[in-house]
Amino acid sequence: MNALLKEFQSRKSEIERAVELLFKANMKITDWDIPEADDEKAATILLAIIEEKLDAIREDVKSGNYKNY
Repeated sequence: MNALLKEFQSRKSEIERAVELLFKANMKITDWDIPEADDEKAATILLAIIEEKLDAIREDVKSGNYKNY
């Protein structure tokens, strides 16, 4: 296994927890701001926002913006 894969494997659960925390924190904020909100719809919208940003980051990676980060 190369060093890069080893590095990310060692931090995988930390990264996953951070993403889950981001999602859950924003769900909680939505619930505080709009208590009557449909949580399933809110989750779907939030996922779309996160996916949109991930897509933008993917494009940046493809464009070489992280070659010498």
